[in-house]
Amino acid sequence: MRTHSAKPTEVEKKWILIDAEGLVLGRMAAVVADILRGKNKVMYTPHIDTGDNVVIINAEKVKLTGRKAEQRIFHWHSGHPGGLKEHTAKRTFAGAYPERVIERAVERMMPKDSPLARGQFKKLKVYAGPSHPHEAQAPEKLDLAARNRKNKP
Repeated sequence: MRTHSAKPTEVEKKWILIDAEGLVLGRMAAVVADILRGKNKVMYTPHIDTGDNVVIINAEKVKLTGRKAEQRIFHWHSGHPGGLKEHTAKRTFAGAYPERVIERAVERMMPKDSPLARGQFKKLKVYAGPSHPHEAQAPEKLDLAARNRKNKP
């Protein structure tokens, strides 16, 4: 038997829609990272982008288990002396961009510092509410809540 190596012209990209309402953040992010990389396909090849496009809606209704909403702190630096800033996950959800929590979780599960990984991550579209502008692509709905009993609301 020979190992099949996919070519960029052979890859068929699909659009997948995930409703994040009531889903556990880490479990959802792990599945989304695999879909973006293409690891859920038989033709997965590490050096070719075989992943699909993912649209996540209702990002503001994702669940964090335990006390992670208060204890998880996101840090960043403004670049100026004394410019270390921080938010809790709860404050980020209450702010103007609750979808950033999901984006950061998925980004940390992707490979780091490569042009291929950056291109794969750009295929992720996250929206805080139930509407999205990708209806023309006819995304397939993926039910992640049925995969694990902890995802049931």
